[in-house]
Amino acid sequence: MNKLQILVVEDDAPVRNLITTTLKAHKYRYLTAPNGESAILEASTHNPDVMLLDLGLPDMDGVDVIRKIRTWTNLPIIVISARSEDTDKIDALDAGADDYLTKPFSVEELLARLRVVQRRLAAMQGSQPAASVFTNGRLRIDYAAGCVFLGDEELHLTPIEYKLLCLLSQNVGKVLTHTFITQKIWGNSWENNIASLRVFMATLRKKIESEPSSPQYIQTHIGVGYRMMKVE
Repeated sequence: MNKLQILVVEDDAPVRNLITTTLKAHKYRYLTAPNGESAILEASTHNPDVMLLDLGLPDMDGVDVIRKIRTWTNLPIIVISARSEDTDKIDALDAGADDYLTKPFSVEELLARLRVVQRRLAAMQGSQPAASVFTNGRLRIDYAAGCVFLGDEELHLTPIEYKLLCLLSQNVGKVLTHTFITQKIWGNSWENNIASLRVFMATLRKKIESEPSSPQYIQTHIGVGYRMMKVE
């Protein structure tokens, strides 16, 4: 399998060197950019597979870089930032980031996040346009028939639970914020439905998780949102 080409956007030289040394050791190809302007130029010129993006850049905020990048490409963007407040994470994810790592971070966690992206990209490249069945571990969703199965058992979901599950399944490995999910499910009335989202997510987990208190399919990012995990 070909390794990804990764654009590392980081103005702090020691951190940038740590990341690129890790990537090189694991045979990833990489490009570097020390600021937002060069990041946008490198992304548009070289079309990398993934961007690792620091938010605290010297010439512009990383969130603005995400918004500009999103005007022409959906390349996966993993934020690596010292900003640890939930509002910072939500701003970046709502702008279009796919994931968020807080400094200091472990290289093992970074590599794990990259593997998630790589699996998602491989699945997208290998999927057929007409495919209408999603499989993740024992979970299977037949989009065409509107049916959900756990193993051989058909699950009976409410319309909202089904829409939530489909939205998460179509974004495996990606953190979806409360705002993004509620806008997709309830539209303009989303502001009044964040509490409802938590209730529906709890009932959905009871139906698809063998241990709802230790979920394997749907991961909670407290104060931020939810992510469907890839189950081997």
